[in-house]
Amino acid sequence: MNEIDLKGRIAVVTGGAQGIGFAIARRLVASGARVSLWDNNAAVLADAKLALGDAASTVEVNIASYDAVEAAVVATEQALGGIDILVHSAGIAGKNAPLDEYELDEWRRVIDIDLNGAFYVNRAILPGMKARNYGRIVNIASIAGKEGNPNAAAYAAAKAGVIGMTKAVGKECAKYDIAINAITPATAKTRILDELKPEFIDYMLSRIPRGRFLEVEEAASMVAWLVSKENSFTTASVFDLSGGRATY
Repeated sequence: MNEIDLKGRIAVVTGGAQGIGFAIARRLVASGARVSLWDNNAAVLADAKLALGDAASTVEVNIASYDAVEAAVVATEQALGGIDILVHSAGIAGKNAPLDEYELDEWRRVIDIDLNGAFYVNRAILPGMKARNYGRIVNIASIAGKEGNPNAAAYAAAKAGVIGMTKAVGKECAKYDIAINAITPATAKTRILDELKPEFIDYMLSRIPRGRFLEVEEAASMVAWLVSKENSFTTASVFDLSGGRATY
């Protein structure tokens, strides 16, 4: 494992108690950062805190509520100090259904969490980064945001929105020492698969030329460099992590 120097950095990882988020949090801690794990599940937060030790703190937060996100920023800054790093990983897959049969409430739920939540978290944390003229943000999008997946239009639309938002805000903040990028992972074996039909999971695997799912540690390795001081030039960009699936 390459050594990335994050000593003295304060990081927030949303969805940080499980899956890709937890793997990223673990890598950031190993690199010397102190990490605030944001999640809406108190039980998994407690387990993650136990696993990561004193370098981690936790905040239970619903990212679909801007008031809750603002309160989480205040709690994190009071506990740890100014936030240098944001990795926004929280999200849901939503149900599988053709668009013309997609439940309206389910569409709104996916957009509220996966797109509006990304906006809320970035919006709440960015002012502090601007004031300190330093920050690194990685928004976890998805290969679905580039290529779309049939019977998952809400998720694909939300992740495409995250990609577009990241490119826009990265350009807005280019005059600061703030790098804002996104990654587009293919499917990893995490709890998010519990929401999906087995045939849909098989479809997604069949689309990956590597012939296997993403390992969460592979995502953590890419993110660790993107949130380091070494990434001083690249911003408003999207990094593929799809095992060869992406065509652009």
